Amino acid sequence: MKIASIDIGTNAIKSKIFKTSPTSISFHEGIRSPIRLGSEVFENGKLSERKLKELVKTLKKYQKKFKKENVELYEIVATSAFRETENSENARRYVENKIEHPIRIISGLEEAKLISFHPKAQSKIKKMYVDVGGGSTEIYMYKNKEHCIQSFQLGAVRNMLKKDKKKEWNRFTRWLEKHDNINTIVGLGGNIRSFLNIHRVKNMNSSNFINSMHKLNSLEINQKIEMYGLAHDRADVIDHSLKIYKRIIEICNIKKIKSTKWGVSDSIAVKNFHELYSKKVSIYKD
Repeated sequence: MKIASIDIGTNAIKSKIFKTSPTSISFHEGIRSPIRLGSEVFENGKLSERKLKELVKTLKKYQKKFKKENVELYEIVATSAFRETENSENARRYVENKIEHPIRIISGLEEAKLISFHPKAQSKIKKMYVDVGGGSTEIYMYKNKEHCIQSFQLGAVRNMLKKDKKKEWNRFTRWLEKHDNINTIVGLGGNIRSFLNIHRVKNMNSSNFINSMHKLNSLEINQKIEMYGLAHDRADVIDHSLKIYKRIIEICNIKKIKSTKWGVSDSIAVKNFHELYSKKVSIYKD
């Protein structure tokens, strides 16, 4: 049986399809559409009809793909941009009625808690899972047999548009200062993954990370595209994402930075998989 999930993010729309059996789940195919909802929300306060029509068109394309692939179950969630737009409820209803499928707007803390579905998230290793999105940053740690989660209104698109607030950076800093004994960041999302990929490494120590980050930051957007093959919607925000990681590295004295392909869409699918089969499962390796 195939199941799927759609993540309506702030910088892009992402979907993943999975093959499942009663005892396993494995990734089949992914889709990404560079629709930046955050630009309108952070600049104008709400989503326009034009942008919502663009979203509807994209979601219908995904639904057509699901039908072709015989996907029997899928869930759609929306994150930061939909949480904060002034017309959130009307926008959600408009899109739902057009695609004839429910959309669930999840809170930042729920988004952080979803990281727990990562197959290694609850290991005893001293790791901090960090998901820097377009509009918010979610953090998950498993400490003393408890879930430790938090969400901050700091994100790549938000920060690029200078809509981040000093008060939130201060809250971010104070929270981080409470959490020591962590030596590794596992970064979720396309920005950290792209950053490590362009340097052809799977992980970096903190000093190399910060040095490489400053070198990338010194380049113009067109240079990042030409030199590293980054898409424009990645090249213009990646520096703003990396600055968030830099703050964590400096405050928590992080030694190593890694990335994972895991994201909201993976967690949603795995959550639905658990609910669908309600049995002990074998999650595919990251």
